[in-house]
Amino acid sequence: VKALRQAIMSGSVMRCLLLATIAASASGYSAVSPRSAFRGSRVVAPARAAPVTQCTVFMATKTGVKAFVVGVAADSGCGKSTFMRRLTNIFGGSGALLDIGRETNTLVSDKTTVICLDDYHKYDRTGRATQKITALHKDCQDWALMAEHVAAIKNGDVIMKPIYNHITGALDAPEEIVPTDIVILEGLHPMLDDKVRAMLDLSIYLDISDDVKFAWKIQRDMQERGHSLESIKKSIEGRKPDFDAYVAPQRAMADIVIEVLPTQLVDDKEGKFLRVRFIQKAGLDLIKSPFLFDEGSTIEWTPCGKKLTCAYPGIKFKYGQEMYMGAEVTVLEMDGRFDKLDELIYVESALTNSGAKFYGELTQQILKNKDAVGSDNGTGFMQTLC
Repeated sequence: VKALRQAIMSGSVMRCLLLATIAASASGYSAVSPRSAFRGSRVVAPARAAPVTQCTVFMATKTGVKAFVVGVAADSGCGKSTFMRRLTNIFGGSGALLDIGRETNTLVSDKTTVICLDDYHKYDRTGRATQKITALHKDCQDWALMAEHVAAIKNGDVIMKPIYNHITGALDAPEEIVPTDIVILEGLHPMLDDKVRAMLDLSIYLDISDDVKFAWKIQRDMQERGHSLESIKKSIEGRKPDFDAYVAPQRAMADIVIEVLPTQLVDDKEGKFLRVRFIQKAGLDLIKSPFLFDEGSTIEWTPCGKKLTCAYPGIKFKYGQEMYMGAEVTVLEMDGRFDKLDELIYVESALTNSGAKFYGELTQQILKNKDAVGSDNGTGFMQTLC
């Protein structure tokens, strides 16, 4: 600091820039972009020096923990697969199924492993029919084995994980899983069991409203698979009791909820336009809440039409605080969809605590996945932000 002051006083511009870069590096901030110093990582730096572990994201883990474990809960058909691809791409490398020479549900990349919790079904498809139990019911899961494996993963140990074959409905022979820096548990209920939930470093719930879920199911099952409207309604109604009892309650347990609702901009019964809310519990030790313009304020923002191209019915953002499932939360909301994804950088300029390592990274990541479902609306935006 003294050297920097002396350089400023002496007018040595090159020396000032060099020393500023060194100081920024030492403090953990980027000297590349002024905005990045203020709009940088949402990960909260520890008050003390972080313990060195084998995990490259050691800053956010506990002493002795080898992997950072994220739980992602959602019903089937709610976009978990697309979300997993976004997560693995952001953390490094393209995701691909684990190469074991047979059917697997495990997605891996350079730094991530995504474990499908369907693999911990206690019964195969025939067994569930015999027991008259759905895959959503808590008694259909092997909780003891799940907890044992999560504990082993956090300790950096290799596990032999079972496989549920979605094609045959059978329980296949186990596969070997070697923990990576980041392990994501995705499925119906990663937060339902107390032991498993206690070991999660971060928990996320994808909440698709009944209206949107019904519209999506009609599009997929009726238009693409030839199912009747009656069979779709029967399928949804048959799953609802167990969903309400064992899946939906996890919304109150999650650190972050991404809520997908019908648009308020126009009457749209087909689910073409969506209103998506990023809901984060207040006071999390790990990450800071993203906000528009002014933290703690209540904001409604319709972006400038000259800087953000959007056709009918337009785009609207909101930000504020509220109570959700008995907890104080901050909420960032987007309604509508983008016409030109590269113009998203205009929205990014108004956003603080985006988690980006540099200004423009959020836009860059969405552009990388521009062909993925939801990249032009709030689902892609909020999933990438998450």
